[in-house]
Amino acid sequence: MNLSKPSKEQLKTTLKAIGLMPLARAIYRRRFAMSHYARQIAYIKRWAWLDTEDSNFYYKLTSRNRDQLAHTVAAVSGAPYIEITRYFDELESDNELRAHIKRGISSAGYGKDIQVEFGRRLGWYAFIRCLKPQVIIETGVDHGVGACVITSALMRNAAEGHAGRYYGTELRESAGKLLGGEYAHFGQILYGDSIESLQQFDQTIDLFINDSDHSADYEYREYQTIVGKLSPNGLILGDNSHVTDKLSRFSTEQGRHFLFFAEQPADHWYPGAGIGISFSQTMAQATFRRSPIVSTP
Repeated sequence: MNLSKPSKEQLKTTLKAIGLMPLARAIYRRRFAMSHYARQIAYIKRWAWLDTEDSNFYYKLTSRNRDQLAHTVAAVSGAPYIEITRYFDELESDNELRAHIKRGISSAGYGKDIQVEFGRRLGWYAFIRCLKPQVIIETGVDHGVGACVITSALMRNAAEGHAGRYYGTELRESAGKLLGGEYAHFGQILYGDSIESLQQFDQTIDLFINDSDHSADYEYREYQTIVGKLSPNGLILGDNSHVTDKLSRFSTEQGRHFLFFAEQPADHWYPGAGIGISFSQTMAQATFRRSPIVSTP
């Protein structure tokens, strides 16, 4: 209801006279606060009736958030901002990958209304494309969308003369069904307890992605397990850093740098997760030498 200024003043006077001003003010404040969540509530109502994923949600980032992620990856890697955005475009326009994931989701019965989008995984992909890691480990594979994103990046790296290998750790043998076809040529899943798999792993790790058991203690134990296996420029991406401080704490203890990128999903009720980024002093120094100023074209 839109009232003229004199009418509003008259209404306030009346409410005060009959003792209802505190109630009216509370109603106004509630309505004002709820207006900031109206869009999310509408998304929730629509999402509840769809046959989509119940966890590990798929969504695009807002355009502003996508730009922030590009700058974050550029600042850590030393690669130019424009190069990072090209990698984002490369992943988002990969119709073969989308079709592969969609077919896998359909055949596994994960949800007929699922629309595959990559969210923060754009950052994973761009780091792999610009840093050209030889060995990547992701703990926690679930359906395998992340595994497919990672191996698709490794596939393109290999075509450019930079071979790499993906290893996913997963407790459930039913998980990881999407890692098939040509993507399986660039990676494999190590089934069993993640900590045990990491303890037995005997290769130097260039990129480690934590996305397994989301308890803080287990997350921290994974970092402790792989610290001696990281290459000098080894990068750690934490998929739990929006709810725990374990990667930040680990980075401080090991003399590493830490940053956090916070997601802002577009057209989805989920508030977003993020990427915890832990990188070594040597990588930071190399980044500074490569690109002391990263500018937007």
